[in-house]
Amino acid sequence: MKKIIVLLVLVTLVVSCKKNEDSPNGSFLTGDGVFIINEGNFMGGNGSLSFYSYDSLKIYNDLFADVNGRPLGDVPNSMEINGDKAYIVVNNSGKIEVIKKSTLESVNTIPGLISPRNIAFVSSAKAYVTSMYSDSLIIINLSDNSVSGYIDLRRSSESVVVAGDKTFVANWVGGNEVMVIDNITDEVVDSIEVGIEPESMAFDGNNTLWVLCNGGWTRENFAELDGINTTTHTIDKHLQFATKEASPSCLRIDGTGGSLYYLEGGVRKMSTTASELPSEPFIPESGHYFYKLGINPSNNDIFVTDAVDYQQNGYLLCYDHTGALISTLMADIIPASMCFKMSGK
Repeated sequence: MKKIIVLLVLVTLVVSCKKNEDSPNGSFLTGDGVFIINEGNFMGGNGSLSFYSYDSLKIYNDLFADVNGRPLGDVPNSMEINGDKAYIVVNNSGKIEVIKKSTLESVNTIPGLISPRNIAFVSSAKAYVTSMYSDSLIIINLSDNSVSGYIDLRRSSESVVVAGDKTFVANWVGGNEVMVIDNITDEVVDSIEVGIEPESMAFDGNNTLWVLCNGGWTRENFAELDGINTTTHTIDKHLQFATKEASPSCLRIDGTGGSLYYLEGGVRKMSTTASELPSEPFIPESGHYFYKLGINPSNNDIFVTDAVDYQQNGYLLCYDHTGALISTLMADIIPASMCFKMSGK
């Protein structure tokens, strides 16, 4: 029995040393890379943060807990960088974790939010946060990281993007609108009817706002991709998917603003000037289950997460701009949305 105990102690020491070697006290966070939000199991409280480093070409997992000595929370949904801080929106825990971008040390926690989803920085002093189960858009005071107010949308919200003095907010669950917010007055000034359930949005190089509408989970409606003129608030481009079975997601734009990407039976790629949707995947799934998508704005590398069975650890797949596979690395449970950390940002 004593031999077994000694052996277990030695194994524990080896594992601990290995973890410390990869800790954020090292230098990998100073370089370029991509943060990966791992959702974890619903109600499991085991969401986590990973980082893929361009310097080492390695992935480092469970970083928030490693640095702060506590779990990230239940189903983190998104992360955005603002200056020297990063904001992680944790959906089911109803909070936002504010951390230092370079060390991942906790700065603040903004609690008491109703199912927060995504955050957009309106100015140096203010951010908006969407909510799946609240009819209000949350206003965050960035000077002290507190809730300073709400904007009554009368409907839930999901994707959010900022263009000058306006913010565009998508009504996802059961909705078919993109609402326009005046960033100065914090008021809804217009709404734009789009397809059913607009779940992701992206601006192209001509400031057209592209909205990917997945048609709803019941598949009673066609999915569509709409291009909105952000000056007139009218739809200038409308592309409908061929069948009601199509369920596209994760609309993204490349660094030039000229190519759109989304997930639909693989990674699809299309020019913003195209008159029809791509008929074949640019990158096929090839035995994987593609869950979320990210495009490196600096070199157009394509990152895709594979959620596997939504129970065990998933994978981060990296492809170059031609679609050639660069690497497949193991992340944590349900790797999902990504946030790119680039030089000067």
